[in-house]
Amino acid sequence: MPWSLFDHKTVVTALGIVWLGAAAEANAYTIYVSNEKDNTVSVIDSDKLAVIATWKVGRRPRGITLSLDGKWLYVCASDDNRVDVVDTSTGKVVRNLRSGPDPELFILHPKGNPLYIANEDDNMVTVVDVETNKLLAEVPVGVEPEGMGISPDGAILVNTSETTNMAHFIDTTSHKIIGNVLVDSRPRVAEFSPDGKRLWVSSEVGGTVSVIDPAIHKVIKKIEFRIPGITKETIQPVGVRLTKDGKKAFVALGPANRVAVVNAETMEVEKYLLVGQRVWQLAMTPDERLLISTNGVSSDVSIIDVQAAKVLKSVKVGGYPWGVVVGPK
Repeated sequence: MPWSLFDHKTVVTALGIVWLGAAAEANAYTIYVSNEKDNTVSVIDSDKLAVIATWKVGRRPRGITLSLDGKWLYVCASDDNRVDVVDTSTGKVVRNLRSGPDPELFILHPKGNPLYIANEDDNMVTVVDVETNKLLAEVPVGVEPEGMGISPDGAILVNTSETTNMAHFIDTTSHKIIGNVLVDSRPRVAEFSPDGKRLWVSSEVGGTVSVIDPAIHKVIKKIEFRIPGITKETIQPVGVRLTKDGKKAFVALGPANRVAVVNAETMEVEKYLLVGQRVWQLAMTPDERLLISTNGVSSDVSIIDVQAAKVLKSVKVGGYPWGVVVGPK
């Protein structure tokens, strides 16, 4: 995995890390997918668009992300109450990070440390030093915390609580909650825009995405989704991804089996893309050429051409794919 192909600028998203640097040889990446029912990670080559390896990890893997240098893959082993650290050169779990009960999603600080973990069963956000495995803080939040987003400057962490239906704004220096925003039912993912001026929060049961001004802690727009022939109850937003220029957003719509293409400036839906069954999470290649969706029920991922807004291929992975992150090859 030659780090020389990449510069040191990165953006940390709600589920993983996206590399901004690229040389002429870039466009070849490695895609990692956590398979919830198989307790595995599928490794996909972005050129071949095929699974090239399958790695064993802890039980019920969900959230997944990478260290800044791409050397370590972090995986939430939810049923083992831990975070597995996988050596990406060997595919072996080399150590575990401490976590509260049932870690669901997590996010790294933009500098690569610490790791912020949502622990669903004890209503806490756990802050862990990834190098020393030291517990730095525990932040009480709402009931069933899940979504984790962090501002580009690393100053503000956002956690969503599925039962309290709130986005909690946390100061990363004091580890104190500095604001709460009520959103629609069962918020799942929080994603900052690249400039940090907007926060997108998906509400699975509410069927909306709330766009929040993080400076004033106010919802400025609620995006709704209407798909001909699909009932409102079936449209359940989960994963959210924005392009680096902040002009386009993609939203995974759960059992509607669609990814919505949204104009992020007007916040209007432009198109729906038919993908696999029960689409959960999304990740984009660093060159923004490909978008990958995890489709739980059909046990595959959909590969989407970002510019053309067109599904290119489905790739079979393990049982019930959930999280996805993209790193250097």
